[in-house]
Amino acid sequence: MRIRFRVSAGIVTAGAVAIALAATLAGQQSASKPTPAAGAAVAAAPAPTARTSTAKPWTTKTPDGQIDLQGFWTNSTYTPLERDPKITSEYYTPEEFEERVKRQATADLEQTEPGTNADVHYDFAQFGLRRSLSAYSKNLRTSLIVDPPDGRMPPRVGAAGAAGAGGRGARGARGAAAAGGAGRGGGRAGQYDRVQNLPNGTRCITSGGAGPPMMDAGYNANYQIVQGPGNVLILTEMIHDVRIIPLDNRPAPPAGYRGWMGYSRGRWEGNTLVVETTNYNGRLPFRGSSADLKVTERFRRDSEEQITYRFTVEDPSVWTRPWTAESYLEKTNGPIFEHACHEGNYGVANTLAGARLAETEAAATPGTK
Repeated sequence: MRIRFRVSAGIVTAGAVAIALAATLAGQQSASKPTPAAGAAVAAAPAPTARTSTAKPWTTKTPDGQIDLQGFWTNSTYTPLERDPKITSEYYTPEEFEERVKRQATADLEQTEPGTNADVHYDFAQFGLRRSLSAYSKNLRTSLIVDPPDGRMPPRVGAAGAAGAGGRGARGARGAAAAGGAGRGGGRAGQYDRVQNLPNGTRCITSGGAGPPMMDAGYNANYQIVQGPGNVLILTEMIHDVRIIPLDNRPAPPAGYRGWMGYSRGRWEGNTLVVETTNYNGRLPFRGSSADLKVTERFRRDSEEQITYRFTVEDPSVWTRPWTAESYLEKTNGPIFEHACHEGNYGVANTLAGARLAETEAAATPGTK
């Protein structure tokens, strides 16, 4: 975990946000079109970029002749995956975006109230983990989802609708369901009944940042890309997961071969790296997806500072149609240090010990359960 301050994106106070963003966001609007009014539909606006439109096109190639994607990157962003239903515009104006970032940066730096649950956690700002303190992608879109056009995931299929209603699937994928076990004493399984019931991230098994698809992990949303003849490697800072992607047109593995991050295979289409991932084990469901999930990613390096990252999600047993999102990888400083999550993970033992103590105290108190 390292503070990655950069002149172009590092913000220490909310007042500095407008200064840091003004020049960048100005270049995201077409000079030939007037700036749309706040809240107006802007479907005809040009696609935003994380850099100004005058950025020099990227042409550098690796020794084996492929576009060079290598370096240290972040997908940290203030743009949500889905568009707020109250927002009808596809893009924010630069002024609206500045105001949104300013509000969230101010909230990031606010101190928690002593004695509350939030105050128990360590101070993210103290360790430089708040988004506003590091490089992030400046994206004028009001959602990462670009298809369907309303910026929201398509309807779910049958029972998948009820299963996915609880929000992020990864948080709901607790060991109780995966293991098929009941709770302590044969009763209802609870999150704190046993270590297997805790979320995968709490147990340092996986993190949402690795994907695929690669989503903003909230903090430490950093990656390193390394290329070699026939392979591309993507290192994720959170939980230090690594994907080694072969580029030799090999077929998908047998259906019985399953992994936490699935199995990725890549190919080049011109200057775009296309990666298809299948064979998930279903224990880290992305937004309530099933083990039949297929994710197709496209990496296109636009400039020294930016990679456009687009992914399409297909899972006919969960969604009525495929859907696509687009974000940006912004260049950041390296190196990436080891994320020793498990080595310092005292939270699991302490949490379970606290739960057992609460049970003991409840059992000793008449009239409690």
